[in-house]
Amino acid sequence: MEEYVTIVFRTLFFYTLILVIFRVMGKREIGELSILDLVVFIMIGEMAVVSIDEPKDPLIYTVVPMILLMLIQILLALISLKSKRFRDLVDGKPSIIINRGKIDEKAMRKQRYNFDDLMTQLREKNIRSIADVEFAILESSGSLSVIEKLEDSNEENQQGDITIPLILDGNIEEENLKRINKTNLWLRQELKKKGYRDIKKISFCSYENGKFFIDLQDE
Repeated sequence: MEEYVTIVFRTLFFYTLILVIFRVMGKREIGELSILDLVVFIMIGEMAVVSIDEPKDPLIYTVVPMILLMLIQILLALISLKSKRFRDLVDGKPSIIINRGKIDEKAMRKQRYNFDDLMTQLREKNIRSIADVEFAILESSGSLSVIEKLEDSNEENQQGDITIPLILDGNIEEENLKRINKTNLWLRQELKKKGYRDIKKISFCSYENGKFFIDLQDE
């Protein structure tokens, strides 16, 4: 009887502890979990299950590793906030699968993403035909963001349908510059004209319909 009481107590204890740990680590939808998030969540869950199955083992043997994983995850999240390179390494970059109505097979192969995957995710968004899609972006979470074609839209308006960042966290996105047929030198010259001489102070910059959107890093 005592063993059953211990199992019930541990189940309730770890249920509460895991809720607290996940709450401290921050809110994220299941579909938006990074690889690090997923690994940590699985490890914490497995530790709780093992501890419940082994009621004779001291709780501290499980609680300490769980808390340690939480602290590591918070530390990595802070590093991710500060470093775009670290985010790209851990989470990967979004990939444009359909660009202005044209499928990018090279990007699909790079992501090991096939046409069955594409059609499935398009159907989930109630899109019947690839011909109706102007942009499709495979996000780092694995979800597909889709922008449909607009009727009677010209090329200039279509370019405004999607935000392509040129600067993230003070770093110039060279690949995105190539997508809009611009160069690093062009970007720096245009920013200088607007009074922005230090790229490192810009947290976000995009260029749409001939206009810049610029947000400076918090001082």
